[in-house]
Amino acid sequence: MLFRQYLHTNPIAASYLFGCGSQAQGVVVDPLEEEVDFYIEEAKKLGMNIVYVIDTHLHADHVSGGRKLADKTGAEYLLHRSADAAFPFTPVEDGEERMAGNTKLTFLHTPGHTPEHISIVVTDRTRGDEPWFVLTGHTLMVGDVGRTELASNLEEGATQLYRSLFEKLWKLDDHLEVYPGAFSGSVCGRALSGKPMSTIGFEKRFNKALQMKAQDEFVAFMTENVPPQPENFKSIRLRNQGKE
Repeated sequence: MLFRQYLHTNPIAASYLFGCGSQAQGVVVDPLEEEVDFYIEEAKKLGMNIVYVIDTHLHADHVSGGRKLADKTGAEYLLHRSADAAFPFTPVEDGEERMAGNTKLTFLHTPGHTPEHISIVVTDRTRGDEPWFVLTGHTLMVGDVGRTELASNLEEGATQLYRSLFEKLWKLDDHLEVYPGAFSGSVCGRALSGKPMSTIGFEKRFNKALQMKAQDEFVAFMTENVPPQPENFKSIRLRNQGKE
């Protein structure tokens, strides 16, 4: 498997390019609009064709390059089926699997940060049948979890996030690597680490949010010390929905 993590600083976000080198099939996750041509050039350098472009959610802190990148490359643009978008996309379901060459993608619906949020469990079939890592977007990040009021009610979002974390991501093997959609400095978390990857097991032990194992305790934790909202977040999300 070929794998690249890109750490962006304006805005602060992480995006990904990975896939099967032997069959030249690549996947881009959470691309930024201003970096579309960069992903195309990176894929060319790696000898890969981009077959899937995926947004883990409809962002409210930056403009997505997902649709533009898919248009330029002929790739499928994937979102969870519940995404409130005013444009065509390829819907994915909870538990659905897709192949990019020998790379298997398994989609988990993990709402909370936003209602349509997904996480992607990735398996390299050339190395084994067990998953290797999970792309968690803004559901689970290193040191924290995603805020819950940018696309829904604060408490409702926190309740959904609790279920996503403890009923889905918590059940993944501890050794799985975690690659989030943001890192320290992002407005989408409160105690984010500057280290942009972790493991499920490490976050279980040391992520403060994951120590709140009772739902009411977790919801109370998520509604305290909420950081300032991103500037123009409503307009940014509307643009990513194709409604502005």
